[in-house]
Amino acid sequence: MKIAKVINNNVISVIQDDQELVIMGRGIAFKKRPGDEVDEDRIEKIFKLENQDMASKFKSLLYEVPMEYVKVTEEMIQYAKNKLGKKLNDIIYISLTDHINFAIERQKQGIKIVNPLLWEIKRIYKDEFQIALEALKMIKDKLAIELPEDEAGFIAMHFVNAELNEEMTDVANMTKIIQDILNIVKYHFKIELDEDSLNYFRFLTHLKFFAQRLINNMLLKSDDDELYEIVKNKHPEAYACTKKIKDYIQKVHGHEITSEEKLYLTIHIDRVVNRN
Repeated sequence: MKIAKVINNNVISVIQDDQELVIMGRGIAFKKRPGDEVDEDRIEKIFKLENQDMASKFKSLLYEVPMEYVKVTEEMIQYAKNKLGKKLNDIIYISLTDHINFAIERQKQGIKIVNPLLWEIKRIYKDEFQIALEALKMIKDKLAIELPEDEAGFIAMHFVNAELNEEMTDVANMTKIIQDILNIVKYHFKIELDEDSLNYFRFLTHLKFFAQRLINNMLLKSDDDELYEIVKNKHPEAYACTKKIKDYIQKVHGHEITSEEKLYLTIHIDRVVNRN
């Protein structure tokens, strides 16, 4: 295996099966040049990014981020992949590494950043938030740096972003939409929802994808008005709540939601309210 590029003393890239791999290891590139054999005993991490544009950006980031930060971030990502059981977009190697680097630097300088969506993130993205709390433990154990809980919220958002393949600003907007809809349901029925129930989980999952469709202007459409009328008449109170959600979406986000979307919202609202 021969070196294709020397990025810094601790990072190189190689070409294997027509794909560029980024390899990390302390001193792996010391006094080395492209074409030299890789000292395989020094290899600590190998990054195989499928998207070449992402791979290029990741290499650029490695010029300025300490190797220890990159390694602990990679461990977080692998932990998240195992726990979530989902494929994460390669962008997380760039976005999360960059974020961890800045978060640690801010902490060292005594700069505290408040996460305005922390409450919502804890409740809407429970799995991702628990993984993010474990990520904070990794940073504390491996780097002896203790980051605040607000950072767990930011880290969780990076995982959500990589799952949904959305921009961070869109994920933040989606989170706000979901929380607003949950509040509309709670205030309309004057109840607290059982956040541990299966129907709540189903409703939350539906809202995540509904918010994503709304942000991307890809709302569901159907010609089945008969089913819509049946659901509307069968669940009048849930439908009344859906109308409030429709008015909110129209007023705040400037979108008219379709009959198909109102149909599914009504079904989920009825389930979560009556069997939560």
